[in-house]
Amino acid sequence: MGIIFGILFGAANAYLGLLAGLTVSTSIPVAVMTVGFFRLFGKLTGRATILESNMSQTTGSASSSLASGVIFTVPALYLWGYNPSLLQMAGLAMFGGLLGILFMIPLRRFLIRFEHKNLPYPEGTACAKVLIASEEGGARAGNVFLGLFIGLLYKFFIGFLHLWKSKVYAPIPFINKAQIGIMTTPALLGVGYILGSRIALIMVGGSAISWLILIPLLNHYGALLPVPLFPDTLAGVAGMSPSEIWNKYIRYIGAGAVAFGGIVTIIRSIPTMIASFKMSVKELSARLGNKRESSSNGDRTDFDIPLPYVILGVALIVVALAFIPGLVGQQSSLIMRIVAAPGIAIFAFFFVTVSSRIVGLVGVSSNPTSGMTIVTLLGISMIFVLLGWTDDVGKLTVLTVGTVVCVAASIAGDTSQDLKTGFLVGATPFKQQVGELIGASTSALAVCAAVALLNSSYTFGSTELPAPQATLMKTIIEGVLQTGIPWGLVLTGVFLGILIEIFRLPSLPFAVGLYLPITTMTPIFVGGMIKRYVERRYGRNFEELNRRREEGVLFSSGLIGGEGLMGVVIALYAFYQGKPAGLGLEYPWITGDLLSLGVFLLLGYILYKRTNPRN
Repeated sequence: MGIIFGILFGAANAYLGLLAGLTVSTSIPVAVMTVGFFRLFGKLTGRATILESNMSQTTGSASSSLASGVIFTVPALYLWGYNPSLLQMAGLAMFGGLLGILFMIPLRRFLIRFEHKNLPYPEGTACAKVLIASEEGGARAGNVFLGLFIGLLYKFFIGFLHLWKSKVYAPIPFINKAQIGIMTTPALLGVGYILGSRIALIMVGGSAISWLILIPLLNHYGALLPVPLFPDTLAGVAGMSPSEIWNKYIRYIGAGAVAFGGIVTIIRSIPTMIASFKMSVKELSARLGNKRESSSNGDRTDFDIPLPYVILGVALIVVALAFIPGLVGQQSSLIMRIVAAPGIAIFAFFFVTVSSRIVGLVGVSSNPTSGMTIVTLLGISMIFVLLGWTDDVGKLTVLTVGTVVCVAASIAGDTSQDLKTGFLVGATPFKQQVGELIGASTSALAVCAAVALLNSSYTFGSTELPAPQATLMKTIIEGVLQTGIPWGLVLTGVFLGILIEIFRLPSLPFAVGLYLPITTMTPIFVGGMIKRYVERRYGRNFEELNRRREEGVLFSSGLIGGEGLMGVVIALYAFYQGKPAGLGLEYPWITGDLLSLGVFLLLGYILYKRTNPRN
C-alpha cells in the first residue's frame, strides 16, 4: 500500500510542483489513507497495526519527496530542447533517492535518538500523533478520500470537459496592462490552506508587484525605446500582452529574487550547517571506529542498516554515475563524469546532513532545497568554467549533477521525518530504511514517466505548467556557463529581494510570488485566508483549533492529490490520442467568469466546512 499510495501522490506532487513551483509533504495523508483502507477492507485483509501503517507511510513518503527533486531540475532539459530518455531520468532520480537515504542512515541515531528533545521534527511528530489517534479509532481518512474525489471530479470538469474556465482575468482600470486573475483549481486552494495566511499573503504580495506595477512600468518605458527591449529582439513591449511581458521579462526579475532568497536562506543556515556537519562527522567517525558496529544492544528499535553496507552502496552509486554513459549529462566524456561523480557525492553528503537537521527544526515545507540546488549548480558550474567545459554538453552535465543532489537533499529531509515518526511509535529503523529504499526505487520510473507525459501534453514553460523551479535552474546555469541573459533584470530581482529583507520579511516566499503568474498566487491566498478565519474564530480553544486545522490539512491534501492525479490521467489520454487534452466542450452558457468564480468559492466554502471535526 505504501508503494501504491506513494506512486499516486508522487505523480500528483510532480504536477503540483510544475504548476506552482512547490510541493507538499504527503506522509500524513498516506498514513491516514492506509488506516482507512485497512479499516474498509478489514474483513479481507485484517486490521493493520500501527507499525504496519507506519511502514506504509514511510514507503509512500519516499516517492513524493523524490518527485520534489525531479521537478526542480529535470524539466530544464525539455526547456533547452532536449528530450531525455525515461531511463536516464529514472536513473538520476533513483540514484539521488538512494544516495540521500544512505547518507541519512548513519545520522539517524544522533539526530533522532540523542537529539530527540532538541529537534522536534514537526511533520514526523504530527504523523505519529495521527497514527496513534487512528489506532484508537479516529475516522480522519474520510476527509482525505473526500478531498481526493472532489479534486479528481473538479479537474475532470475543467481540464477534460472544459465545462468552465480554469482561469479568470480582470483588467485594472486606468493602469495600462495591469491585471489580476485567479486559477480556479482545487490544488492551489489546498496549498494555501496548508501554508497559512502569512506566507500566502507575502507570496500574493510579490505577485501583485509583478502584475500591477512592474508589467505596466515595462510597458510604459519599453514603448518609448526605439529598439526592442533586450532580451526580445523582434517585437516591441507595446505590442505584447501582459502574459507575454511576464514571460519575456518578469521571469528574469523573479529568477534573480528567487536565487537571492535561496542563497540568503542558506547563509542564515550556515551556523546550523557547520554545527550539524561537525557533529555528524564526529558521529560517523565514532561509528567507523567502533568495531562493534551496532550499539543497540539487541534493541530492535535502535537497529539500522549496518554501516559497511551503507558505504558499499554509496561507492557503487558513485561508480555507476561515473561509468554509465548517458546518465550524467548527454554525450559527456568519461573524464567529465569522473569529475562530476565525486562532486555529486560531496555536495549530496553535505546537504543531506544539512537538510536532515534543518527539517528537524522548521519542517519539510521550510527546507531550502532550491537554495541547496542553486549552490550546487553554482559550485559545479564554476569548476566546469575553470576546466573550459562551457558548451551544451557542460551545461547538461551540470544540470544532471544538480538533479541527483536535489533529489538526495529532498528525500533526506522526508526520511528523517519518517524516522522520527518511527521512533515515537516504536518502529524498527532497519525496516523503515529498507522501506525508504524500496519506495525510492519503485517510484522513480513512475514519477519520471508522469513528468514526460505532462510535458508532452501541456509543454513546460507554458502558462498551464510554467515549471518555475526548473526554469530558474536553467537560467542560473546559462548565466554562469554562457552569456545572453539580461543581467539588468536579474539584478533588479536581487535588489527587490534585498528590500524585502530590509523590511524583515522572508524574501523567498516573496520571490516565488514575484516569479509566478498572479493566477497561481491568488487561489493560494484564498486558501490561506480560509485558514486564518478558522484560526481567529477558534483561537482561544487550542484543542478545538488543532483538530480543525488537522481536518482542513487532510482535506486540502486530498484536493491536491485528486487534481494532480487527474492531471496525469488527462496527460496520459492526450499522449495516446496525439491531440490536446480534453474534449473542449465549453458550452457558451456555462463558460462565464462569474460561474467559474462561483464554483471556486463553493469549493472554498466546502474546505471551510470540512474543518469541522468529527465527534
